[in-house]
Amino acid sequence: MYALVERLYPLCRSITGDGVRATLDIVGEYVPLQVHEVPTGTRVLDWTVPQEWNIRDAYVADAAGRRVVDFRASSLHVLGYSVPVSATLPLAELRAHLHTLPDHPSWVPYRTSYYRPEWGFCLAQETLDALPDGDYEVRIDSTLADGHLTYAEHVVPGRVADEVLVSSHVCHPSLANDNLAGIAVATFLARALAERRPHHTYRFLFAPGTIGAITWLARNAERTARVKHGLVLACAGDPGGLTYKRSRRGDAEIDRVLRHVLAASERPHRVVEFTPYGYDERQFCSPGFDLGVGSLTRTPYAGYPEYHTSADDLDFVSAAAMADTLAVCREAFAVLDGNRRYVNLSPYGEPQLGRRGLYGSLGGRSDAEQAQLAMLWVLNLADGGHSLLDVAERAGLPFATVAAAAAALADAGLVRE
Repeated sequence: MYALVERLYPLCRSITGDGVRATLDIVGEYVPLQVHEVPTGTRVLDWTVPQEWNIRDAYVADAAGRRVVDFRASSLHVLGYSVPVSATLPLAELRAHLHTLPDHPSWVPYRTSYYRPEWGFCLAQETLDALPDGDYEVRIDSTLADGHLTYAEHVVPGRVADEVLVSSHVCHPSLANDNLAGIAVATFLARALAERRPHHTYRFLFAPGTIGAITWLARNAERTARVKHGLVLACAGDPGGLTYKRSRRGDAEIDRVLRHVLAASERPHRVVEFTPYGYDERQFCSPGFDLGVGSLTRTPYAGYPEYHTSADDLDFVSAAAMADTLAVCREAFAVLDGNRRYVNLSPYGEPQLGRRGLYGSLGGRSDAEQAQLAMLWVLNLADGGHSLLDVAERAGLPFATVAAAAAALADAGLVRE
């Protein structure tokens, strides 16, 4: 995963353009993708697909021709979606187009102007402070023209048509945590799910933030009825603890699953309520769709100083953090896939487990007492109305222990799904 982040880091991405395509080409080496191109001007819900932006070079050069701000050094140096410009300006006039972070003078901010024609550069405050007065050559070799918005999907077929939607945004340039780590975790999660045939069908969406999710929803409005659960993955590689943001519903099954998995794992974590601000969960949870989609991050958006700055670099993310995020996703989806309802076929009194080899057979196991307790809980709550997650939460037992107990009882003919 870290190697994938390293490959993607230098690319200049935006909500449209060749940087998105190059990103999806690389992801497509890891999992097969169906790539979609949606023309400029296409109406998508209350929005319109914008013109496509591409950039080849950009710089600010001093009187000696030395590049004091250089797009080639980092794609963050240019205001995203800058219109082309070629001019010579005095520093006093140029300052209106320069963006810095005075509180972090060595960092370069990430700024965009998607829907308003503008141009600009982002640089470190200490670089700006060192510039002498005088004239500067300003050049942005970009194009803003009719083209396409690009997004991609990868589907892991399941035993049922009901879908789990996993979404990651692909529009940010050289920001390792937001959201290259999310892309990497989603990619390797798709590969892990493909190693077994899951119960649900898993649809992975790699799309530009906001406009990409809106475009997908507009083009798949009828399909959304199949989306029973969902997760937006972002900020998946920083050193902070995990944060799960509930869906708009607040009690969707994915909300309960993540709460259970995080609590049972004893990892440092937070579960926070839904707000209509953040990543693309706010599109999937808009009232017209109201999908059961939550968001999993480590430190949430805008929750760390490095957010949307050059300090969100390859040193800010780690392989260990991404591996931990991936592990939680795998654990959560194992619960989601294994959550069933059972009916007790011997509901009058407690069935004799010993003569069926279920009680004594557990002797010697370190978790024997817990496994036996799980069987009793499953038998008691197997009334067709309680799921295995209900049992695990009420009994205070790990879901895997409860699921194993249910499987053993089913094999013995005491319960049926």
